[in-house]
Amino acid sequence: MGKKKKSVFRFWIEAMLLLALVGTGGFLWWQRQSWAPPRAQFPMQGVVTGAADGVIDISALRTARADFVYLEASSGENGRDEVFGRNLAALADTGIPHGAVHTYDPCIPAERQAANFVTTVPRDPTLLPPAIALDKPASACGDPVIDAALESELTTFINQVEGHAGQPVVLKVSEAFEETYAIASRIERNLWLENDWLQPDYAGRPWTLWTANAQLSNPANGAKMRWVVVQQ
Repeated sequence: MGKKKKSVFRFWIEAMLLLALVGTGGFLWWQRQSWAPPRAQFPMQGVVTGAADGVIDISALRTARADFVYLEASSGENGRDEVFGRNLAALADTGIPHGAVHTYDPCIPAERQAANFVTTVPRDPTLLPPAIALDKPASACGDPVIDAALESELTTFINQVEGHAGQPVVLKVSEAFEETYAIASRIERNLWLENDWLQPDYAGRPWTLWTANAQLSNPANGAKMRWVVVQQ
């Protein structure tokens, strides 16, 4: 093959590869913006939201067909989501089921975190089961005693939150946390797992809630939503 023919051939190969990459990138962009699990398989779908997402727009939620909402409420000993109160008020009387999320900090004693939760989240039997977000490892605290006592402290926190809420909590467990502590096999509660687009299996048992797309675009206003589905 002559040099000219080789050059033309190489040009077309590179052009086709470029088109393939552009096509793949376009598909992934569309996937991130638009994909949600089929309603036929998962009829109940909703969102988790907090201060980073701004105050809830009820009309936009209805356009997105959100069946429920979880609100980030508290974290650690003193953390309180700055829009939790307004979001809670906005959801009142809408008929949209909603609940609260506490982000657990293993470096803080359970009793102090529970006090934060119960003063932030009202005792309301109509709320969805409270969710406990587990992501930060106890190894980050720099104290081996805290690491060894993680399960005991977490159990204490769960018991106090359940006493306040009057119902079992949901464990919102990150993959990294589960890999380190295997908490799903040690504390028997409903699980909330996370994995964009593909059903998560890292807990070794079925999940109840799944964050299926953390970047779904709301059709009403284009805002990003962390989209969650229920397995019934």
